[in-house]
Amino acid sequence: MRKYLDTIDWGRYLLLFIAVLPLFVFRDFTKANELRYLSIADEAIRDGHLFAFYNHGAAYADKPPLYLWLVMLGRTIFGDNMAGLMTWMSLFSVVPALVVLRIMNRWVRPLVPGVPARRAGQLMLYTSVYFIGSAVVLRMDMMMCMFIVLALHTFWRIYSGESDRENRLRRDRLLFPLWVFLAVFTKGPVGILVPLVTVIVFLALKREWRKIGTYWGWRTWGILLGLCVVWFGAVYAEGGTAYLDNLLVKQTAGRAVDAFHHKAPIWYYGVSIWYSLAPWSLLAIGVLVWGLCRWRRMALTDLERLFLVAALSTFAVLSMVSSKIQIYLLPAFPFFIYIAVIWIAKAGVRRWMKWLVGVPAGVLTLTLPGLFVAAKQIDFPLLDSMFVPVGAALATLASAACLVWLWRGRLHTAITTLAGGLLATIFTVSFAVPQFNGYLGMGDVCGAAKAVGDVAGIERYYTYDIDRAENIDVYLGRPVVLLETPQELESVERGIVITYKERIGTDEALTRAFAGQEVHRVGDYAFGVIHKNDER
Repeated sequence: MRKYLDTIDWGRYLLLFIAVLPLFVFRDFTKANELRYLSIADEAIRDGHLFAFYNHGAAYADKPPLYLWLVMLGRTIFGDNMAGLMTWMSLFSVVPALVVLRIMNRWVRPLVPGVPARRAGQLMLYTSVYFIGSAVVLRMDMMMCMFIVLALHTFWRIYSGESDRENRLRRDRLLFPLWVFLAVFTKGPVGILVPLVTVIVFLALKREWRKIGTYWGWRTWGILLGLCVVWFGAVYAEGGTAYLDNLLVKQTAGRAVDAFHHKAPIWYYGVSIWYSLAPWSLLAIGVLVWGLCRWRRMALTDLERLFLVAALSTFAVLSMVSSKIQIYLLPAFPFFIYIAVIWIAKAGVRRWMKWLVGVPAGVLTLTLPGLFVAAKQIDFPLLDSMFVPVGAALATLASAACLVWLWRGRLHTAITTLAGGLLATIFTVSFAVPQFNGYLGMGDVCGAAKAVGDVAGIERYYTYDIDRAENIDVYLGRPVVLLETPQELESVERGIVITYKERIGTDEALTRAFAGQEVHRVGDYAFGVIHKNDER
């Protein structure tokens, strides 16, 4: 029976993976971050760097090397096969997400014995906007989140005595600092900040100050220090003092105190969490507030206290850090969702809980009619693919079914139905992505431009007024010249100039440059083949 249940369990994770798989296969790389990681990896492979990274010659100390190593490995394996490379890189977002789901599901089993409740919790977390968003974009945040969850779970195993009962205490005492280091090695200081603050605050609330050294004692700090010395030593050997200073000072203290990127006020996460955890934010935060108001009567277990501390202390500490974007709060999301799952199982389903699911479900029933309204209001070919309205119809039907289950008093079934419908929508709409890649990324326009350039014997490529366009060298296989002023544009004698399609006819310098020239439009972009003083 246990083997049968394990098979069903693994089958569920396979379905969760399949739900997002077409998106990996069909979509293009975004120019903001994903192309930059590829370009950095190409430069590192070309220059033989493993610890000090550069983006077109400029030091890139923003991120530790682990994720970039994986990008470099993928580039080595798949070469110019962009679909294979996209799928490879996506594995390091979605697989860590599934690992987090599995750990959290098994972790709460003693307090949430019902399979439907745990399944609903998994689907709530997986379909939260910024959790599933982090699972499908090419970033290192989900890997860091996985290592943080592994570190806190390992701490709990030691604290609760589970490691002793399984004769794995020595192993877990080594794994705890290793998970922490891997979190730091993936994304940076948040990897140590979250486990450190969570453990200290938890033990302080338990009035067990003396136990702090058990978890953050000489063994933990010794392993962390030893691994960091090796890392920083390698950075110094490759990049020198300036790069090491950039890594340790500018990218840590600078971001924490007075950020040069993503600076936001202290209340930022108090607003963003409502849409970051959508469509489950009303339920998760509503149950959290309700439980905190009754915590004396709730007879909290140690595991509940740990989850509360992990969610709230991470929220508080990251709110005090100067640099903020929604995805930075990702390590707190599993604990916000699962403390709600625990308390719903503990206190039973209440009528107001159904309303907190029903309101977003009611809004989502408007997905299909909203699609047709949006198609008339925005300049984007939403209805060019049949998969988009079909996906919208699935979301509408699942939302309506969710409301029916809520009316019948089946909260967990309602949550599962709505989440399943959202995943079905993602799966279906993914097949429309190839038709929209010209609007989502620059692969299509670069491919078309390179094909024209190869025929015309043109080797010079330019972009005009496109932010972060230097990284399209990944597609073109050669450096790109960035044109930012009309004077620079007018100086081009021969070459292919890529720009936004909407600028043609509105930008005078661009209109003059493209006058009488061969112009191609691809998705959101266009390129002109400029031949001045050429005999053609």
